[in-house]
Amino acid sequence: MKRVVGIGGVFFKAKNPEKLREWYRDHLGFDLAKWGGAVFRPSGDNGSIENEKTAWSLFPDDSDYFAPSTQPFMINYRVDDLHALLAALRSEGCAVDAKVDESEFGKFGWVMDPEGNRVELWEPPRA
Repeated sequence: MKRVVGIGGVFFKAKNPEKLREWYRDHLGFDLAKWGGAVFRPSGDNGSIENEKTAWSLFPDDSDYFAPSTQPFMINYRVDDLHALLAALRSEGCAVDAKVDESEFGKFGWVMDPEGNRVELWEPPRA
């Protein structure tokens, strides 16, 4: 079974998300979407495969979305089969969150690494 097949997104907390978004837009050229983040495609090609994208987003400093981690960031990794991977991680003794979200955006699950970082696992929706 394949485990992680790519990075789905990079998320971190900011004291002033709107101001920091503007900085990334103005100084690094981020093309920010209405939802407040940016989506990067391989080689910058907008015609790339839909699931081959990486999201970048800021969260308010007081967000609890990364909890129980106290770190100000979270990496989202793309996976091919979320439920199989979560089952494997549980059988290996990893701290897997019982919650799984499934929506039109795909399937999301979480695991804590040994240093207390929350890791988000994402199975993109099938085309």
